[in-house]
Amino acid sequence: MKGIIAKSVAVGLVSGTTLVAGCDCYRSIVDPCYPQRYEFAARQEVNGTFAPQVHNGHVLDQTVWNYHFEPGTDKLTLGGQDYLAYLARRRPCPDPTVYLQTAQDTTYDPAAPDKFAEARVRLDNQRIQAVQNYLSAQTASRHLTFEVVVHDPADPGMAAVPVGVSILKMYAGSQGILPVTAGAGASNTSGGGGSSGGGK
Repeated sequence: MKGIIAKSVAVGLVSGTTLVAGCDCYRSIVDPCYPQRYEFAARQEVNGTFAPQVHNGHVLDQTVWNYHFEPGTDKLTLGGQDYLAYLARRRPCPDPTVYLQTAQDTTYDPAAPDKFAEARVRLDNQRIQAVQNYLSAQTASRHLTFEVVVHDPADPGMAAVPVGVSILKMYAGSQGILPVTAGAGASNTSGGGGSSGGGK
């Protein structure tokens, strides 16, 4: 009896060792994290290409444009003040970097191109100060510090004429005529005509 028990224990130990060794061998041959590891890598690649677009959109959303000032001056319009107040009230917290479109509303004199560049730089600096003054007044109780960065982006809007043409083409392409026999109304109409004709 003791021999049978001893043989059973020995066989159990050998099979257990083989099973553990087989498991280690299996993990060395295949990837036990499939497909999660590759899904994570694919997600990172997609997010990596999408991130610059998100950042560019955020920069444009944080931009104070030339039309937020009275033309040729550093005086904020009511719309510009409202927009800066909107930027200062962002949740959960405002972005401390505000972008300013470089002045495109300075006059250019072909005889003195250097003066054009100087006037642009001078107006940019005056507008930076105007933006910082307004944001400081708007957030006086919150002790926030804003940095104003000048850049020269393209206008993200679209001209009214191309938009109008696109809308007209959309409406022109979606027109259609229903067939005469389409729907219950058409058959009822013809049936009504037949019955009234038969009554005569």
